[in-house]
Amino acid sequence: QVQLVESGGGLVQAGGSLRLSCAVSGRTISTYTMGWFRQAPGKEREFVAAIKWSDNTYYTNSVKGRFTISRDNAKNTVYLQMNCLKPEDTAVYYCALDLNGGSWYFSAGDYEYWGQGTQVAVSS
Repeated sequence: QVQLVESGGGLVQAGGSLRLSCAVSGRTISTYTMGWFRQAPGKEREFVAAIKWSDNTYYTNSVKGRFTISRDNAKNTVYLQMNCLKPEDTAVYYCALDLNGGSWYFSAGDYEYWGQGTQVAVSS
């Protein structure tokens, strides 16, 4: 059984930092694309970042230079380091696993497994 569990969310002031973790069981993440998405109230789920098995990384424009996706294969865990947080970063953040790879890392529909999400709130 594949399970993804996010942690590390919380409330921070603008300019602060958080590090989200996604612990994966049932699959070895080193061979798959892992992604982070977020969903704010009343909005659709939005791509944030992805890391492929090749270690190529991708980011949505609004977080470039502020967020970093990485993974620790020994711990089977993917991370999202978020710096210089802004109120518009407020959302539930979801970790996801893509079994098949390819060029659609930015599309939520391309991922087969999802975590339950962790809340990030950034105050002004």
